[in-house]
Amino acid sequence: MGNLLEIRNLSVSFDTPEGEIQAVRNVSFALREGEILAIVGESGCGKSVLCKSILKLLPDIARIKQGQILLENTDITQYRDADMRRLRGRVFSMVLQDPMTALNPAMTIGAQIEEAVGVHQKTTRNARRDRMRELLTLVGLRETDAGRFPHHLSGGQRQRAVLAAALAGNPKILFADEPTTALDVTIQAQILDLLRDIQRKLHTAMILVSHDLGVVARAADRVAVMYAGKIVEIGAAEDIFCDPRHPYTWGLLQSLPAFASPDSPLYAIPGMPPSLIDPPPGDAFACRNPYALEIDYREEPPMFAVSPDHFAATWLLDPRAPSVTPPFCHD
Repeated sequence: MGNLLEIRNLSVSFDTPEGEIQAVRNVSFALREGEILAIVGESGCGKSVLCKSILKLLPDIARIKQGQILLENTDITQYRDADMRRLRGRVFSMVLQDPMTALNPAMTIGAQIEEAVGVHQKTTRNARRDRMRELLTLVGLRETDAGRFPHHLSGGQRQRAVLAAALAGNPKILFADEPTTALDVTIQAQILDLLRDIQRKLHTAMILVSHDLGVVARAADRVAVMYAGKIVEIGAAEDIFCDPRHPYTWGLLQSLPAFASPDSPLYAIPGMPPSLIDPPPGDAFACRNPYALEIDYREEPPMFAVSPDHFAATWLLDPRAPSVTPPFCHD
């Protein structure tokens, strides 16, 4: 599979009265055709800012400091809003975590999906209506749901409706920003299965943003772990869950209920992420890392190759580093 989207050394900052917040710091990754790439990490690590940078949906105080955004080998980093409007919906589309705020409470679900179809396809009203019904079926809603208003639907149904509207322009890349956060566990599983089913049927590439590794395990082909504005580990989902190499990834996995003892509380990574107004030298995770080496406090680790498709930025992978056993084992 070829790379549909490639991000090279992207850095994004926010100019605030308190100082410059370095929200995304020198991030590089690629999205392949037809895959689901999950980006995970704690709140505030830069996941959503990274996605909105690609879509050019950042506020006025934000700026791309450096890097390239390559869409099918075309650099769109300097595209203006008029250029991006031609891409949004047809190439890029986005599903947000709160479907209630993404829907117009005064319009029926069918009318909103039909309107989205009309924005991207100049067709007859009957054709738009037929396409709206197709999209309702695709996301698991009934045709009778077209006449209902958002407040008539459950949270899972509203997220399905938002997904239907996002797919109206047949996008090549779908961004799903915490799409299951407001849903209970059973409905979360249904939405994740739906995303995977749509990816298989439409061959749509997806970037799934979440703070929960347990959520992305169900859907992702590859996983990128972010911390303090940087990607610290990236690889196939199997590599991240079965052979993680960065201590931060170990901490995220330890915090999953599956790793908790019946008589012990859930694990929490000690400490807090550093301020991105003045990031610390070296590895930003060092102050929370029980396996930190002296060099972690002085020098930022490079991305070490674990395999051709698995990389981690930790000095523990340096040949000179002492051998460390992860705090848990997989069966």
